[in-house]
Amino acid sequence: MLAVLLSAWFLAQFDFFVVNVAAPSFERRLHAGPVALELIVGGYAFAYATGMITGGRLGDRFGYRRVFVVGMLAFTGASLLCGLAADPGQLVAARLLQGLAGAVMVPQVLALITTTFPASTRGRALGWYGVAGGLGSIAGQVCGGLLLDVGILGLGWRVIFLINVPIGIVAALLAARLLPPSRPGPRRTQDAVGAASIALVLALILVPVMLGRDAGWPVWTWICLFASPLVAIPAVRRQRALAARGADPILDPTLFAKRSYLAGIAAVTAFMAYFASFMFTLTLLLQGGLGLGALGAGLVFAPMGVLFSVTAAVGSRLVDRFGLAVVVFGGVLIDLGLGVGVLALHFAGADVPLAWIVVAVTAVGAGNGLVLPRLIGAALVDVAPTKAGIGSAVLSTAQQFAGSAGVAVVGAVFFAAVGSRPHAAAYVGAMQRSMLIDIALVTVVVVLVHRLGRASHRARSK
Repeated sequence: MLAVLLSAWFLAQFDFFVVNVAAPSFERRLHAGPVALELIVGGYAFAYATGMITGGRLGDRFGYRRVFVVGMLAFTGASLLCGLAADPGQLVAARLLQGLAGAVMVPQVLALITTTFPASTRGRALGWYGVAGGLGSIAGQVCGGLLLDVGILGLGWRVIFLINVPIGIVAALLAARLLPPSRPGPRRTQDAVGAASIALVLALILVPVMLGRDAGWPVWTWICLFASPLVAIPAVRRQRALAARGADPILDPTLFAKRSYLAGIAAVTAFMAYFASFMFTLTLLLQGGLGLGALGAGLVFAPMGVLFSVTAAVGSRLVDRFGLAVVVFGGVLIDLGLGVGVLALHFAGADVPLAWIVVAVTAVGAGNGLVLPRLIGAALVDVAPTKAGIGSAVLSTAQQFAGSAGVAVVGAVFFAAVGSRPHAAAYVGAMQRSMLIDIALVTVVVVLVHRLGRASHRARSK
Protein backbone atom coordinates (compact mmCIF):
# COMPACT_ATOMS: atom_id res chain seq x y z
CA MET A 1 0.00 0.00 0.00
CA LEU A 2 2.74 2.47 0.95
CA ALA A 3 4.56 1.90 -2.34
CA VAL A 4 1.40 2.77 -4.30
CA LEU A 5 0.97 5.97 -2.31
CA LEU A 6 4.59 7.01 -2.67
CA SER A 7 4.53 6.47 -6.44
CA ALA A 8 2.35 9.59 -6.71
CA TRP A 9 4.78 11.75 -4.77
CA PHE A 10 7.72 10.31 -6.72
CA LEU A 11 6.06 11.11 -10.07
CA ALA A 12 5.12 14.64 -9.00
CA GLN A 13 8.70 15.44 -7.95
CA PHE A 14 10.21 13.66 -10.96
CA ASP A 15 8.18 15.80 -13.34
CA PHE A 16 9.15 19.00 -11.56
CA PHE A 17 12.89 18.37 -12.01
CA VAL A 18 13.13 16.32 -15.22
CA VAL A 19 12.43 19.35 -17.41
CA ASN A 20 15.69 20.95 -16.22
CA VAL A 21 17.82 18.55 -18.28
CA ALA A 22 15.34 18.64 -21.17
CA ALA A 23 15.38 22.43 -21.54
CA PRO A 24 17.95 22.43 -24.41
CA SER A 25 15.77 19.90 -26.28
CA PHE A 26 12.72 22.14 -25.89
CA GLU A 27 14.72 24.98 -27.43
CA ARG A 28 16.08 22.97 -30.37
CA ARG A 29 13.18 20.72 -31.30
CA LEU A 30 10.11 22.62 -30.07
CA HIS A 31 11.57 26.10 -30.73
CA ALA A 32 10.62 27.25 -27.23
CA GLY A 33 11.86 30.73 -26.32
CA PRO A 34 12.99 31.91 -22.86
CA VAL A 35 9.48 32.82 -21.68
CA ALA A 36 8.07 29.51 -22.89
CA LEU A 37 10.85 27.65 -21.08
CA GLU A 38 10.07 29.50 -17.86
CA LEU A 39 6.39 28.60 -18.22
CA ILE A 40 7.12 24.94 -19.03
CA VAL A 41 9.09 24.69 -15.79
CA GLY A 42 7.29 27.25 -13.65
CA GLY A 43 3.74 26.74 -14.94
CA TYR A 44 3.66 23.24 -13.51
CA ALA A 45 4.95 24.52 -10.17
CA PHE A 46 2.45 27.39 -10.11
CA ALA A 47 -0.59 25.22 -10.86
CA TYR A 48 0.64 22.60 -8.40
CA ALA A 49 1.10 25.13 -5.59
CA THR A 50 -2.14 27.04 -6.12
CA GLY A 51 -4.31 23.92 -6.31
CA MET A 52 -2.80 22.03 -3.40
CA ILE A 53 -5.00 23.35 -0.59
CA THR A 54 -8.19 22.81 -2.60
CA GLY A 55 -6.93 19.29 -3.37
CA GLY A 56 -6.51 18.62 0.34
CA ARG A 57 -10.03 19.85 1.05
CA LEU A 58 -11.43 17.59 -1.69
CA GLY A 59 -9.83 14.60 0.00
CA ASP A 60 -11.31 15.53 3.36
CA ARG A 61 -14.73 15.93 1.75
CA PHE A 62 -14.97 13.02 -0.74
CA GLY A 63 -12.55 10.47 0.70
CA TYR A 64 -8.79 10.17 0.25
CA ARG A 65 -8.76 6.99 -1.85
CA ARG A 66 -11.33 8.23 -4.34
CA VAL A 67 -9.62 11.60 -4.85
CA PHE A 68 -6.19 9.91 -5.05
CA VAL A 69 -7.33 7.65 -7.91
CA VAL A 70 -8.98 10.53 -9.77
CA GLY A 71 -5.86 12.66 -9.34
CA MET A 72 -3.56 9.88 -10.55
CA LEU A 73 -5.67 9.30 -13.67
CA ALA A 74 -5.79 13.04 -14.38
CA PHE A 75 -1.99 13.27 -13.94
CA THR A 76 -1.56 10.37 -16.36
CA GLY A 77 -3.81 12.01 -18.94
CA ALA A 78 -2.02 15.35 -18.61
CA SER A 79 1.34 13.59 -19.04
CA LEU A 80 0.05 12.06 -22.28
CA LEU A 81 -0.96 15.54 -23.50
CA CYS A 82 2.52 16.84 -22.63
CA GLY A 83 4.10 14.08 -24.69
CA LEU A 84 1.82 14.83 -27.67
CA ALA A 85 2.31 18.62 -27.63
CA ALA A 86 3.10 20.05 -31.06
CA ASP A 87 4.21 23.55 -30.05
CA PRO A 88 5.31 25.46 -26.92
CA GLY A 89 1.80 26.77 -26.21
CA GLN A 90 0.32 23.28 -26.13
CA LEU A 91 3.10 22.05 -23.84
CA VAL A 92 2.61 24.97 -21.44
CA ALA A 93 -1.14 24.29 -21.29
CA ALA A 94 -0.57 20.57 -20.69
CA ARG A 95 1.97 21.33 -17.96
CA LEU A 96 -0.59 23.54 -16.21
CA LEU A 97 -3.08 20.67 -16.29
CA GLN A 98 -0.39 18.31 -15.03
CA GLY A 99 0.33 20.61 -12.10
CA LEU A 100 -3.36 20.85 -11.18
CA ALA A 101 -3.69 17.06 -11.33
CA GLY A 102 -0.66 16.71 -9.07
CA ALA A 103 -2.30 19.12 -6.63
CA VAL A 104 -5.32 16.81 -6.43
CA MET A 105 -3.22 13.66 -6.09
CA VAL A 106 -0.37 14.48 -3.71
CA PRO A 107 -2.23 15.78 -0.59
CA GLN A 108 -4.00 12.43 -0.33
CA VAL A 109 -0.64 10.67 0.11
CA LEU A 110 0.21 12.36 3.41
CA ALA A 111 -3.43 12.29 4.50
CA LEU A 112 -3.66 8.51 4.02
CA ILE A 113 -0.34 7.98 5.81
CA THR A 114 -1.50 10.13 8.73
CA THR A 115 -4.91 8.48 9.05
CA THR A 116 -4.03 4.87 8.19
CA PHE A 117 -0.71 4.12 9.87
CA PRO A 118 -0.65 3.74 13.66
CA ALA A 119 1.52 6.09 15.70
CA SER A 120 4.17 3.38 16.15
CA THR A 121 4.87 3.15 12.40
CA ARG A 122 3.67 6.54 11.15
CA GLY A 123 7.05 8.20 11.63
CA ARG A 124 8.78 5.59 9.49
CA ALA A 125 6.11 5.90 6.79
CA LEU A 126 6.56 9.68 6.76
CA GLY A 127 10.28 9.12 6.49
CA TRP A 128 9.76 7.01 3.38
CA TYR A 129 7.58 9.81 2.02
CA GLY A 130 10.58 12.11 2.25
CA VAL A 131 12.78 9.46 0.64
CA ALA A 132 10.38 9.08 -2.31
CA GLY A 133 10.27 12.84 -2.89
CA GLY A 134 14.04 13.22 -2.72
CA LEU A 135 14.66 10.27 -5.01
CA GLY A 136 12.06 11.57 -7.45
CA SER A 137 13.87 14.91 -7.58
CA ILE A 138 17.27 13.32 -8.18
CA ALA A 139 15.88 10.72 -10.59
CA GLY A 140 14.48 13.59 -12.63
CA GLN A 141 18.05 14.77 -13.20
CA VAL A 142 19.71 11.36 -13.62
CA CYS A 143 17.03 9.35 -15.44
CA GLY A 144 15.95 12.36 -17.46
CA GLY A 145 19.44 12.67 -18.90
CA LEU A 146 19.58 8.92 -19.54
CA LEU A 147 16.21 8.84 -21.30
CA LEU A 148 17.19 11.74 -23.53
CA ASP A 149 20.58 10.23 -24.33
CA VAL A 150 19.20 6.79 -25.20
CA GLY A 151 16.52 8.25 -27.46
CA ILE A 152 13.84 5.57 -27.02
CA LEU A 153 11.93 5.02 -30.31
CA GLY A 154 13.15 8.39 -31.51
CA LEU A 155 10.74 10.16 -29.17
CA GLY A 156 13.29 12.71 -27.99
CA TRP A 157 12.08 14.92 -25.15
CA ARG A 158 8.57 13.44 -25.33
CA VAL A 159 9.69 10.27 -23.57
CA ILE A 160 10.16 12.07 -20.23
CA PHE A 161 6.40 12.64 -20.14
CA LEU A 162 5.13 9.51 -21.89
CA ILE A 163 6.92 7.26 -19.42
CA ASN A 164 4.39 8.43 -16.81
CA VAL A 165 1.46 6.92 -18.71
CA PRO A 166 1.93 3.18 -18.04
CA ILE A 167 3.15 3.89 -14.50
CA GLY A 168 0.13 6.07 -13.75
CA ILE A 169 -2.38 3.54 -15.10
CA VAL A 170 -0.89 0.71 -13.03
CA ALA A 171 -0.70 2.91 -9.91
CA ALA A 172 -4.37 3.97 -10.26
CA LEU A 173 -5.53 0.37 -10.65
CA LEU A 174 -3.51 -0.76 -7.63
CA ALA A 175 -4.71 2.20 -5.58
CA ALA A 176 -8.36 1.37 -6.26
CA ARG A 177 -7.69 -2.19 -5.14
CA LEU A 178 -5.25 -1.80 -2.23
CA LEU A 179 -5.86 1.55 -0.54
CA PRO A 180 -8.27 1.50 2.39
CA PRO A 181 -11.57 3.31 1.89
CA SER A 182 -12.04 6.45 3.91
CA ARG A 183 -15.39 7.82 4.97
CA PRO A 184 -16.24 11.09 3.20
CA GLY A 185 -16.39 14.10 5.47
CA PRO A 186 -19.51 16.11 6.26
CA ARG A 187 -21.11 17.92 3.36
CA ARG A 188 -20.10 21.55 3.67
CA THR A 189 -20.06 24.53 1.38
CA GLN A 190 -16.70 24.82 -0.35
CA ASP A 191 -14.91 28.11 0.30
CA ALA A 192 -14.52 29.10 -3.34
CA VAL A 193 -13.68 32.71 -2.44
CA GLY A 194 -10.95 31.56 -0.08
CA ALA A 195 -9.48 29.19 -2.67
CA ALA A 196 -9.49 31.96 -5.28
CA SER A 197 -7.86 34.40 -2.82
CA ILE A 198 -5.03 31.99 -2.04
CA ALA A 199 -4.49 31.28 -5.73
CA LEU A 200 -4.40 35.03 -6.44
CA VAL A 201 -1.85 35.70 -3.68
CA LEU A 202 0.41 32.93 -4.97
CA ALA A 203 0.00 34.19 -8.54
CA LEU A 204 0.90 37.76 -7.56
CA ILE A 205 4.16 36.44 -6.13
CA LEU A 206 5.13 33.53 -8.37
CA VAL A 207 4.26 34.93 -11.81
CA PRO A 208 6.43 38.06 -11.59
CA VAL A 209 9.22 36.13 -9.87
CA MET A 210 9.20 33.47 -12.61
CA LEU A 211 8.86 35.83 -15.60
CA GLY A 212 10.41 39.06 -14.31
CA ARG A 213 14.04 38.32 -15.19
CA ASP A 214 13.37 37.44 -18.85
CA ALA A 215 10.96 40.38 -19.21
CA GLY A 216 13.49 42.84 -17.72
CA TRP A 217 11.46 43.42 -14.54
CA PRO A 218 8.80 45.71 -16.05
CA VAL A 219 6.49 47.82 -13.89
CA TRP A 220 3.75 45.16 -13.75
CA THR A 221 6.06 42.72 -11.93
CA TRP A 222 6.66 45.19 -9.11
CA ILE A 223 2.98 46.14 -8.93
CA CYS A 224 2.08 42.45 -8.49
CA LEU A 225 4.68 41.91 -5.77
CA PHE A 226 3.60 44.99 -3.80
CA ALA A 227 -0.07 44.04 -4.22
CA SER A 228 0.39 40.52 -2.83
CA PRO A 229 0.31 41.49 0.88
CA LEU A 230 -2.65 43.80 0.21
CA VAL A 231 -4.58 40.76 -0.99
CA ALA A 232 -3.13 38.33 1.56
CA ILE A 233 -4.01 40.31 4.70
CA PRO A 234 -7.79 40.56 4.10
CA ALA A 235 -7.81 36.94 2.85
CA VAL A 236 -6.31 35.75 6.15
CA ARG A 237 -8.74 37.90 8.14
CA ARG A 238 -11.64 36.41 6.22
CA GLN A 239 -10.44 32.87 6.98
CA ARG A 240 -10.31 33.69 10.69
CA ALA A 241 -13.77 35.24 10.61
CA LEU A 242 -15.24 32.17 8.90
CA ALA A 243 -13.66 29.88 11.49
CA ALA A 244 -14.99 32.05 14.33
CA ARG A 245 -18.54 31.72 12.93
CA GLY A 246 -18.21 27.94 12.75
CA ALA A 247 -18.04 27.93 8.94
CA ASP A 248 -15.54 25.88 6.90
CA PRO A 249 -12.71 28.11 5.63
CA ILE A 250 -10.27 26.78 3.03
CA LEU A 251 -7.49 27.32 5.61
CA ASP A 252 -7.96 26.05 9.14
CA PRO A 253 -6.54 28.71 11.51
CA THR A 254 -6.21 26.16 14.33
CA LEU A 255 -3.40 24.46 12.43
CA PHE A 256 -1.22 27.51 12.80
CA ALA A 257 -1.73 27.61 16.56
CA LYS A 258 0.62 24.63 16.84
CA ARG A 259 4.23 25.75 17.17
CA SER A 260 5.56 22.45 15.81
CA TYR A 261 3.50 22.91 12.64
CA LEU A 262 4.63 26.52 12.12
CA ALA A 263 8.28 25.72 12.78
CA GLY A 264 8.05 22.67 10.53
CA ILE A 265 6.56 24.67 7.65
CA ALA A 266 9.24 27.37 8.04
CA ALA A 267 12.01 24.75 8.03
CA VAL A 268 10.55 22.91 5.04
CA THR A 269 10.20 26.21 3.16
CA ALA A 270 13.86 27.14 3.70
CA PHE A 271 15.02 23.63 2.82
CA MET A 272 13.02 23.36 -0.41
CA ALA A 273 14.15 26.83 -1.52
CA TYR A 274 17.76 25.63 -1.15
CA PHE A 275 17.16 22.15 -2.62
CA ALA A 276 15.32 23.21 -5.79
CA SER A 277 17.64 26.13 -6.52
CA PHE A 278 20.77 24.01 -5.97
CA MET A 279 19.56 21.32 -8.38
CA PHE A 280 18.67 23.98 -10.95
CA THR A 281 21.89 26.01 -10.78
CA LEU A 282 24.15 22.95 -10.63
CA THR A 283 22.53 21.69 -13.84
CA LEU A 284 23.26 25.05 -15.46
CA LEU A 285 26.89 24.94 -14.30
CA LEU A 286 27.46 21.39 -15.52
CA GLN A 287 25.85 21.86 -18.94
CA GLY A 288 26.40 25.54 -19.67
CA GLY A 289 29.69 26.16 -17.84
CA LEU A 290 31.53 22.83 -17.94
CA GLY A 291 30.11 21.60 -21.24
CA LEU A 292 28.62 18.30 -20.09
CA GLY A 293 25.75 16.72 -21.97
CA ALA A 294 22.40 15.80 -20.44
CA LEU A 295 23.58 12.29 -19.53
CA GLY A 296 26.93 13.44 -18.13
CA ALA A 297 25.27 16.13 -16.03
CA GLY A 298 22.69 13.64 -14.80
CA LEU A 299 25.36 11.14 -13.76
CA VAL A 300 27.04 13.75 -11.55
CA PHE A 301 23.84 13.69 -9.49
CA ALA A 302 23.93 9.88 -9.15
CA PRO A 303 26.18 9.77 -6.04
CA MET A 304 23.87 12.29 -4.40
CA GLY A 305 20.95 9.94 -5.01
CA VAL A 306 22.81 6.92 -3.66
CA LEU A 307 23.91 8.66 -0.44
CA PHE A 308 20.45 10.19 -0.04
CA SER A 309 18.92 6.71 -0.17
CA VAL A 310 21.40 5.27 2.34
CA THR A 311 21.14 8.01 4.96
CA ALA A 312 17.36 8.31 4.56
CA ALA A 313 17.02 4.55 5.13
CA VAL A 314 18.99 4.63 8.40
CA GLY A 315 17.79 8.07 9.44
CA SER A 316 14.57 6.89 11.11
CA ARG A 317 16.47 4.59 13.48
CA LEU A 318 18.99 7.30 14.26
CA VAL A 319 16.24 9.83 15.01
CA ASP A 320 14.48 7.30 17.24
CA ARG A 321 17.68 7.01 19.23
CA PHE A 322 19.18 10.50 19.14
CA GLY A 323 16.21 12.73 18.31
CA LEU A 324 16.29 15.79 16.06
CA ALA A 325 20.02 16.20 16.70
CA VAL A 326 20.41 13.84 13.72
CA VAL A 327 18.58 16.36 11.51
CA VAL A 328 20.78 19.17 12.79
CA PHE A 329 23.86 17.08 11.95
CA GLY A 330 22.44 16.48 8.46
CA GLY A 331 22.05 20.22 7.92
CA VAL A 332 25.63 20.84 9.02
CA LEU A 333 26.78 18.11 6.61
CA ILE A 334 24.94 19.83 3.75
CA ASP A 335 26.64 23.13 4.60
CA LEU A 336 30.02 21.41 4.65
CA GLY A 337 29.38 19.87 1.23
CA LEU A 338 28.31 23.23 -0.19
CA GLY A 339 31.37 24.84 1.38
CA VAL A 340 33.63 22.30 -0.31
CA GLY A 341 32.00 23.17 -3.61
CA VAL A 342 32.48 26.91 -3.09
CA LEU A 343 36.16 26.48 -2.21
CA ALA A 344 36.81 24.10 -5.12
CA LEU A 345 35.28 26.55 -7.59
CA HIS A 346 37.11 29.47 -6.00
CA PHE A 347 40.58 27.95 -6.25
CA ALA A 348 40.23 25.91 -9.47
CA GLY A 349 37.79 28.09 -11.40
CA ALA A 350 36.59 26.72 -14.73
CA ASP A 351 39.28 24.01 -14.54
CA VAL A 352 37.74 22.50 -11.42
CA PRO A 353 38.15 18.71 -11.43
CA LEU A 354 34.79 17.01 -11.71
CA ALA A 355 35.80 14.78 -8.80
CA TRP A 356 35.61 17.73 -6.40
CA ILE A 357 32.08 18.50 -7.52
CA VAL A 358 31.14 14.86 -7.03
CA VAL A 359 32.61 14.94 -3.50
CA ALA A 360 30.59 18.05 -2.70
CA VAL A 361 27.28 16.73 -4.03
CA THR A 362 27.85 13.38 -2.30
CA ALA A 363 28.14 15.11 1.08
CA VAL A 364 25.10 17.21 0.22
CA GLY A 365 23.12 14.09 -0.69
CA ALA A 366 24.03 12.38 2.58
CA GLY A 367 22.86 15.41 4.53
CA ASN A 368 19.66 15.71 2.50
CA GLY A 369 18.74 12.14 3.38
CA LEU A 370 19.01 12.90 7.09
CA VAL A 371 17.07 16.17 6.88
CA LEU A 372 14.20 16.05 4.37
CA PRO A 373 12.28 12.92 5.49
CA ARG A 374 12.40 13.99 9.12
CA LEU A 375 11.28 17.57 8.50
CA ILE A 376 7.96 16.42 7.10
CA GLY A 377 7.29 14.13 10.05
CA ALA A 378 8.21 16.85 12.55
CA ALA A 379 5.80 19.30 10.93
CA LEU A 380 2.82 16.90 10.99
CA VAL A 381 3.41 15.26 14.35
CA ASP A 382 0.70 17.26 16.18
CA VAL A 383 -1.87 17.45 13.34
CA ALA A 384 -5.14 15.68 14.16
CA PRO A 385 -6.17 12.85 11.77
CA THR A 386 -9.40 14.70 10.92
CA LYS A 387 -7.32 17.58 9.58
CA ALA A 388 -4.76 15.45 7.80
CA GLY A 389 -5.86 16.48 4.32
CA ILE A 390 -5.68 20.24 4.81
CA GLY A 391 -2.58 19.97 7.03
CA SER A 392 -0.77 17.95 4.39
CA ALA A 393 -1.95 20.27 1.62
CA VAL A 394 -0.67 23.42 3.33
CA LEU A 395 2.69 21.73 3.94
CA SER A 396 2.89 20.57 0.32
CA THR A 397 1.93 24.06 -0.88
CA ALA A 398 4.76 25.52 1.19
CA GLN A 399 7.17 22.99 -0.33
CA GLN A 400 6.16 23.76 -3.89
CA PHE A 401 6.01 27.51 -3.38
CA ALA A 402 9.45 27.49 -1.76
CA GLY A 403 10.92 25.40 -4.57
CA SER A 404 9.50 27.69 -7.24
CA ALA A 405 10.56 30.86 -5.44
CA GLY A 406 14.00 29.41 -4.73
CA VAL A 407 14.58 28.57 -8.37
CA ALA A 408 13.33 32.00 -9.48
CA VAL A 409 15.22 34.12 -6.93
CA VAL A 410 18.49 32.19 -6.77
CA GLY A 411 18.25 31.61 -10.52
CA ALA A 412 17.94 35.38 -11.04
CA VAL A 413 21.09 35.91 -8.97
CA PHE A 414 22.82 33.19 -11.00
CA PHE A 415 21.87 34.63 -14.41
CA ALA A 416 22.74 38.16 -13.30
CA ALA A 417 26.22 36.94 -12.37
CA VAL A 418 26.60 35.06 -15.68
CA GLY A 419 25.76 38.20 -17.64
CA SER A 420 24.84 38.62 -21.29
CA ARG A 421 27.97 36.88 -22.60
CA PRO A 422 28.17 33.60 -20.74
CA HIS A 423 31.48 31.77 -20.51
CA ALA A 424 32.87 29.09 -18.22
CA ALA A 425 34.39 31.49 -15.67
CA ALA A 426 31.13 33.44 -15.43
CA TYR A 427 29.20 30.24 -14.70
CA VAL A 428 31.70 29.32 -11.98
CA GLY A 429 31.34 32.71 -10.28
CA ALA A 430 27.55 32.55 -10.53
CA MET A 431 27.53 29.09 -8.96
CA GLN A 432 29.63 30.30 -6.03
CA ARG A 433 27.15 33.08 -5.30
CA SER A 434 24.15 30.77 -5.50
CA MET A 435 25.82 28.21 -3.23
CA LEU A 436 26.49 30.87 -0.61
CA ILE A 437 22.76 31.68 -0.62
CA ASP A 438 22.03 27.96 -0.27
CA ILE A 439 24.38 27.74 2.73
CA ALA A 440 22.43 30.54 4.41
CA LEU A 441 19.11 28.79 3.74
CA VAL A 442 20.34 25.48 5.17
CA THR A 443 21.66 27.31 8.22
CA VAL A 444 18.14 28.65 8.80
CA VAL A 445 16.87 25.06 8.69
CA VAL A 446 19.49 23.99 11.25
CA VAL A 447 18.51 26.78 13.65
CA LEU A 448 14.78 26.06 13.34
CA VAL A 449 15.20 22.31 13.84
CA HIS A 450 17.48 22.90 16.84
CA ARG A 451 14.80 25.08 18.46
CA LEU A 452 12.10 22.56 17.58
CA GLY A 453 14.14 19.81 19.20
CA ARG A 454 14.64 21.83 22.39
CA ALA A 455 10.91 22.59 22.59
CA SER A 456 10.09 18.91 22.11
CA HIS A 457 12.56 17.93 24.82
CA ARG A 458 11.04 20.44 27.26
CA ALA A 459 7.52 19.15 26.50
CA ARG A 460 8.56 15.56 27.21
CA SER A 461 10.31 16.49 30.45
CA LYS A 462 7.19 18.15 31.93
